[in-house]
Amino acid sequence: MNIFLGISASTGINTGKAFVIPEPVQRIIPQFPVSSQDVEKEWNRFTRAKDKISEKIKRQLDSLSNDSKQDKIQRELFETYLLMLDDPVFLEELKTELEGNPFNIEYLLDIKTEEYAGRLRNSGNDYLTERAQDVCDIFGRVLNELLNIRPFNIEQVPDGSVIVAKEMNPSDTIILSKRKIAGLALIEGGVSSHVAILARNYDIPAVFGLEKITKQVHTGERLIVDGTAGEIIQSPDEQTLSDYTRKIEEEKQHKQKILEFRDKPAQTKDGTKFNLYANIGTPDEAKIAAEEGADGIGLFRTEFLFMSESSESQVRTRSMSEEEQFEAYKSVLEVMKDKPVVIRTLDAGGDKIISAADLPYEEEKNPMMGLRAIRLTLQFTQLLKTQFRALYRASIYGNLKIMLPLITSTEQVIKAKEIAHQVMEELESENIPFNKDVPIGIMIETAAAGITADCLAKVSDFFSIGTNDLTQYTLGVDRENISVAPLYNEFHLAVLRLIQKTIEAANDQKIPISVCGEMASKTDSVMVLAGMGIRNLSMGPRRISYIKENLSNITIDELQAISAKSLNNL
Repeated sequence: MNIFLGISASTGINTGKAFVIPEPVQRIIPQFPVSSQDVEKEWNRFTRAKDKISEKIKRQLDSLSNDSKQDKIQRELFETYLLMLDDPVFLEELKTELEGNPFNIEYLLDIKTEEYAGRLRNSGNDYLTERAQDVCDIFGRVLNELLNIRPFNIEQVPDGSVIVAKEMNPSDTIILSKRKIAGLALIEGGVSSHVAILARNYDIPAVFGLEKITKQVHTGERLIVDGTAGEIIQSPDEQTLSDYTRKIEEEKQHKQKILEFRDKPAQTKDGTKFNLYANIGTPDEAKIAAEEGADGIGLFRTEFLFMSESSESQVRTRSMSEEEQFEAYKSVLEVMKDKPVVIRTLDAGGDKIISAADLPYEEEKNPMMGLRAIRLTLQFTQLLKTQFRALYRASIYGNLKIMLPLITSTEQVIKAKEIAHQVMEELESENIPFNKDVPIGIMIETAAAGITADCLAKVSDFFSIGTNDLTQYTLGVDRENISVAPLYNEFHLAVLRLIQKTIEAANDQKIPISVCGEMASKTDSVMVLAGMGIRNLSMGPRRISYIKENLSNITIDELQAISAKSLNNL
C-alpha cells in the first residue's frame, strides 16, 4: 500500500481501477521558409486541419444532452473552442504573419499560440491563467493534425476507472460525461481549471499535484481517491479498503440527508441565525443559488460576463455594452426577487486581458501588484460609468448592492462614489428610473484595507472580506504555485487578526460585514469566522446545505471558544 499526497480539486471519496494515460508525443515543430508561391498552399493546409478539428468538436457537442445541467459546462467549453478556431482576429493575424514572414504554417501557428497563451499565464488572474491551457489544447489539436500526430484516444478509458495522468486536456474531459469515472489523479492542474470545474460538476473526486504518480501506478491497480483529504491510496490492504467502502456509503447517505437543509434557515443549535449567500459568475448560476436555498447573492463576479463575450484565443474583448450588462444584472435580480444581490464591479486582471479600444493592452512585470480591479476602472472611467449605468437601471428589479474590488484607500471609494453620483444625475436628467439608495460597499482583500478598516468603514456602506486574496497578499504566497502552496494558510495569525480588526471596524460604524472567500465554504474555517462574529457568509451554491448542517450541530459558545483558540495560537 502506498499513499500519494496532493491538492484537493474536487471533494468526495471513491475507489476504482487505475487507468494510466500515456504522456503525449512530444511535438517536434519543423521550421523552414516557403516561397511566396506556396503561401496559399500553406494557408489551405491550416484551414483543412482547422476545419477537421471543428467537425470533431461538433460531433462531441452533438453527443451531449441539451437538457442536462451537468453537461452545460461541457457544452460551453466546446462552444468556446469552436469560437476560438474561427476567431477572425486570430486568423487574420496568423495569415498576415504568413504573408509577411513566409515560413511553414506549423511553425507560425506554434509561435502565435504560445504568444497568446503566455499573456494569459502572466495575467495574475487565476481564471485567465487556466484558460491558457484551453488555447494550447485547441490549437495543439490543429498542430497534431498538421503534423499527422495521432494522440491517445480518451474513449479507450472504461467505466469505473480512476484516470491517472500528467494532465488532462480540456477537450479530453468529454469522457467525464460519457463514462462513469471513479476519480482523477493528476500531476498537473489548477483548482480553477476546466478539468477541476467539470470534476466538481459531475461529482467526481479529484486530486492534483501528485508528483511521479504516473511512474509508480500501473493500469489495473486498485486506487482509492480521497478528494476531500487530497490523497490517493495505491493498492489498499483489506482493512483500508473496508474502511473506505464504509466511508463511501456514509457519504452517499449524507448527500441524501443534506437535501433536507435546503429549505431550512441557517442557525446554530442554540438559535443564533446566519445568512448564507451564493457566489456566482453568470446569470444562470443565480437559478442554482435559488434552488439551493441561498439567502441572496453575496458575490456576482462580473468579469466572467466580459470574458464570456471574448474569445480567449485573441486575448481581447470589446467592452460589454450598457444594454448587455443591464439585461444580465436584471435577470439575476429578478431570479432572486427581494433577496439581496451584491454585484462586484469589474475585477479585471493586471495585464488588461479584458481590453478594447477604450482599454489598451500593456504588459506589466508584476500584474498582481499592478493596474487591476478598481485601479483599472478608476483610470478608464468610462468602463465604470457604463457599468454603473447598467447597475442603477437594473436596481428597480430587485435588492441591489454594489461592491468595489481591491480597495486600498478611502480616496478610491470616494472617487468611485463620485462617479456613481454623476451617473445618477445623468439617469435622472434622462428620466430613466433607478433606485437612489443602492448601498456601495467594498471588498477587504489586502493588508492595507484590513489595517485601515476603521477609516474605510466611514466611507463604505458594507464590507465583504475576500479571504483568498487577503491570505495571498498578507502572506506573500501564490496559492496556485505547488512549490509554496503549503505556506498558504488561512488560519495564519496575521490573516485572522486582520479579519478581527475588520469585524471590529464594521461593528463600530454599524455597517454589515460578510465573508465571500474560500473560508466561507469550509466547515473548519466557518466555525472560526462564526466565533469571531461573522453572521453573513457567501459560498458556492452547493455548499450552502453543508454549512447549514454544520452550524446546526454546534452552539455559539462553542464557536467562540474555537475562534479564541485560533486567535491565541502564537
